[in-house]
Amino acid sequence: MAEEGRQDVVDAVMTPEDIRAFWFGDEADDAVVAQQRAALWWRKDARTDEQVRLRFEQTVQAAARRELDAWSSTAPGCLTLILLTDQFPRNMYRDTPQAFAFDALARGWCRQGLRTDMHRLLRPIERVFFYLPLEHAESLEDQEHCVTLFRALVDELDAARKPAFEGFLDYAIRHREVIARFGRFPHRNRILGRTSTPEEMAFLAQPGSSF
Repeated sequence: MAEEGRQDVVDAVMTPEDIRAFWFGDEADDAVVAQQRAALWWRKDARTDEQVRLRFEQTVQAAARRELDAWSSTAPGCLTLILLTDQFPRNMYRDTPQAFAFDALARGWCRQGLRTDMHRLLRPIERVFFYLPLEHAESLEDQEHCVTLFRALVDELDAARKPAFEGFLDYAIRHREVIARFGRFPHRNRILGRTSTPEEMAFLAQPGSSF
């Protein structure tokens, strides 16, 4: 019975609501959400990666096959597609080329939501993840746009929420600086089979260079 239940989890395509609930929880305060979900979002943990794979891999693959495109007609649905193609692969396929295989799709949905101002219908903490495909791009134009979006988001917030979101802005700036310097993320070189330059190797030897 346990194996049957496990297979159900693996095979089921999850709903947008299920996916967002898993990622954001049910807390109404965005600053609290950022604190409570930090370990899920940012900490490298093999058990979490496996949990994400078991629960969401079939849905990620369905999104990649463009079977869930109808979700992109709403702001929450578009955000869900971004989570599936930008965030979840970085967990379930960590340290493999497949971790980045769906980035172009995520950027496409991100840009669609920016063109229509759809992103402004979301909570601030949700907008953070809406913008992350641009932060993950090896493109200085995308990086500049991302920093602009995060700076505007911070400017919109009240004093109580600013500190957490200023941290997100800082990370966006750091990502932009790496792309401005190298034109790519050196920490991906080994995973993608790219040869690092001597300058990149020196950079990678520094603490925190791999985010």
